[in-house]
Amino acid sequence: PNVRSPPMYTMSPSGGHSYGHSHGNSFNSNNHLSRRKDWMADVEETIKRIQTHKGVLGVVVVNSSGAAIKSTLDAEQTAKYSGLLTQLTGKARSIIRELDATNDLTFVRIRSKKHEIMIAPDKDYILIVIQDPNNEQ
Repeated sequence: PNVRSPPMYTMSPSGGHSYGHSHGNSFNSNNHLSRRKDWMADVEETIKRIQTHKGVLGVVVVNSSGAAIKSTLDAEQTAKYSGLLTQLTGKARSIIRELDATNDLTFVRIRSKKHEIMIAPDKDYILIVIQDPNNEQ
C-alpha cells in the first residue's frame, strides 16, 4: 500500500519554527554553513529512510540542549517527546557512567503496549524513533 508520510517539521536550535528562511545565523563562515547544510541533508535522508520501515510513527532529532532540530511529528508531540526523552537519556547516561566510569550509553529501547521508542544518543544529538510494535514486519 502507498502510505503518505507526514510533512517534515523543522525547528531552529532555539525552538522556533523554520521554513527554510535564514533567521540571522551568528556564524559568518561559508564553510561552516556548507558543512551544516551537508549535515542537515544527511539527517533528512536518514529520517526518510527510517520512515520507510513498517510501523514507524515518527522521528525526532534533538540537540544536546533538548531542542528539536528535525521532526516528523506535530509541534506539540515534538515538544513532548523531545523534552521528556532528553531528560530520560540524560538520566540513563548518568546511571551507566556511575556504574562504570569508562562506559557510555549507546542505545535505549522502551516498549509499552502501544508504542516502542528507540533512542540513539550521540555526542551532540539524540535520534528518537517512535513506532507501533503491533505493526512490525
